[in-house]
Amino acid sequence: MSDRVPHNVEEAGYVFVDPAAYADEDYFHRACALLRRESPVHKVEGPGFNPFWAITKSADIFDIEARNQIFLNEPRPVLGTIEDDARRATNGDMLRTLIHVDDPEHRNLRGVTSEWFLPKNLAKLEGVLAGYAKRYVDKMVELGDSCDFARDVAMYMPLNVILSILGLPESDYGRMLKLTQELFGAADEDLQRGGEPTDIIAVIQDFFAYFTRLTEERRANPTDDMASVVANAKIDGEDLTLMQTISYYVITATAGHDTTASAMAGGLLALIEHPDQLRRLQSDPGLMNTAVDEMIRWVTPVKHFMRTATEDYVVRGTTIKAGDSVLLSYPSGNRDEDAFVDPFSFDVGRSPNKHLSFGFGVHYCLGAMLARMELKALFRELLPRLKSVELAGEPKWMKTIFVGGLKTLPIRYEVTPA
Repeated sequence: MSDRVPHNVEEAGYVFVDPAAYADEDYFHRACALLRRESPVHKVEGPGFNPFWAITKSADIFDIEARNQIFLNEPRPVLGTIEDDARRATNGDMLRTLIHVDDPEHRNLRGVTSEWFLPKNLAKLEGVLAGYAKRYVDKMVELGDSCDFARDVAMYMPLNVILSILGLPESDYGRMLKLTQELFGAADEDLQRGGEPTDIIAVIQDFFAYFTRLTEERRANPTDDMASVVANAKIDGEDLTLMQTISYYVITATAGHDTTASAMAGGLLALIEHPDQLRRLQSDPGLMNTAVDEMIRWVTPVKHFMRTATEDYVVRGTTIKAGDSVLLSYPSGNRDEDAFVDPFSFDVGRSPNKHLSFGFGVHYCLGAMLARMELKALFRELLPRLKSVELAGEPKWMKTIFVGGLKTLPIRYEVTPA
């Protein structure tokens, strides 16, 4: 972390186009605080990017999310460079996931797996999640008195969960992890496949090759996993297109574990940095529900989504013109002084906690309940067995402008055997 302070709102606005700014959380939050105070609807014209409006206040983000007929995901669902936007305009998106589309396609695609994520069905996973949690806390015991919690524990438990739900063989989990890191870490020199724009295309092509084979297998021999549901789904009597099917797998296999892993690692770091809250949660496990939501607010693994206005719309006296893009800054909204009491305080008992980490409205995260369940399972297993914990080195955050969190969290600890 640094002591950097943005000198003006123009400089503050550049954090949204600078992957390194997200890896310096203190600076990023100082910049967003300045924008919330002085320019909450801020025009960003960053070098190499088409202009957009940065929306930094919680109430405004909720309002825009709720108006999904006015503010559309297409054609610019995620911030990209001018070259990215030009390629999308010419060739379309390389993926067509739930985050890329609007109704009615979005509603229809969401319906393909919505039953899997109903509370009554997710409740059946409680024992499975508890088993995975024990497995990884036991792994901490096996590793001795130190580990990189982000890389050794948090990265793997959600990966195992979502890929087992999909029905992928455990022998392929490492490949999925590497591809996910290359997809979301394209701007991070430690995670990217390479520094060229074509490298991310190659990553997506690798996903396509893998999931094309999976689709063919599950259509020929359906099983009872989610991959079979997606492969054999129909909308209005028609099979999903290959693009829709593979995109469904990609978003499930990547976002389904990476965001939860970030919340796990960031949640433990928050407890380490706020030992009073760690002791409070250990002494009162009944706070686990609110504690998990506070971890998710605190970390905010998804940094933004974009929306494009279909008509003129006024936000805090500023007119967003039809055709303009807005960036919804979830980390900023989650630290908004007007939305939260003492938002820069980590409070495991925070209630209410109307955070934006899962979005809002029709695009609310389909896997939100599963993510919460995984976090609760891990910390319910870990905290009663955790006698001590401290940092064993400097944590490092991923350079990104879209999705990410801690890439390393070295800790020393004492964890009792089961």
